[in-house]
Amino acid sequence: MVSRDYLEQEAKNMNNEEKVERLRALIEESENIVFFGGAGVSTESGIPDFRSPNGLYSQHYKYPPEYMLSHTFYANHTAEFYDFYRNKMLFLEAKPNDAHKVLARLEEAGKLKAVVTQNIDGLHQAAGSQNVLELHGSVHRNYCTGCGKFYPLSFILEADGIPTCECGEGVRPDVVLYEEGLDYKTMQDAARFIREADMLIVGGTSLVVYPAAGLIRDYRGSKLVLINKGATAYDEKANLAIRGKIGETLKNAWPEG
Repeated sequence: MVSRDYLEQEAKNMNNEEKVERLRALIEESENIVFFGGAGVSTESGIPDFRSPNGLYSQHYKYPPEYMLSHTFYANHTAEFYDFYRNKMLFLEAKPNDAHKVLARLEEAGKLKAVVTQNIDGLHQAAGSQNVLELHGSVHRNYCTGCGKFYPLSFILEADGIPTCECGEGVRPDVVLYEEGLDYKTMQDAARFIREADMLIVGGTSLVVYPAAGLIRDYRGSKLVLINKGATAYDEKANLAIRGKIGETLKNAWPEG
């Protein structure tokens, strides 16, 4: 029997084309795949990430972006929060890219059991994925902080200034701001899917945002695949690490038809 150490060393010596072929083989032999993705999944749809040279954090604003996306800023500077949120966090023209589409096809084929995402753009659902666990919420859900009534994204866009419910209280996006905790049930469900997976594909994330990034520690299998343009702290622990665009890589590994 070929040892796991030998296979991992062999994967490290492969070029990218060979790694994509290896990814294809792993997908073909797997029946319980989970995908864990970050901002890099949506950059190919024209949505900027946070930490790259052209990302949100490298731009200059009146306040640091991290503060403008915090619970404190939302509570104390609500009007300014919505100005920033509407201008910098909503990308209405974005469409699903190859990564979203391939994952939806894998789910339809019965191979992919869940998408766990740190993104809030809803592009996985737009591509057709059904079981999407949104760790940081979604811009498409908005709720009244008073009565709890939910509103669509259009309500936020069309509101003049601070969106206000018919009950008189403010309406806020159902997204996790800095200083706020992640939804407990969503985290537990994500951990369960990852723990039970026979293959875990991690893509478009540098794995530095916790507690979400810590979820991959729940994986117990031997087919951990990392796909990212840059290096991550988990590359050495992966069974297969591919440097490249997530959409291009997945499309080459699992072409339509």
